[in-house]
Amino acid sequence: MRYFGAARAASGVDEERLPADRELVSLLDELRGRAAAPDMPVLARVLDRSSFLLNEVALQDHATVLNDDDVLDILPPFAGG
Repeated sequence: MRYFGAARAASGVDEERLPADRELVSLLDELRGRAAAPDMPVLARVLDRSSFLLNEVALQDHATVLNDDDVLDILPPFAGG
């Protein structure tokens, strides 16, 4: 999993490896749970506004099952033109 922009700032890392073979919604719930930690208060808000790429393809269905070799990109809204 790779974080970009505000997601990187909120998570405190550029990327990380998490167990797969589960739906995206489950992974997001886990990440939001981390956001309750005092050092990551905005991660849940960033995730709520983010778009996701799975293996460089836009991912809309949060019930999609992630596999071990998948790459998930978390892309918050970007400002600029």
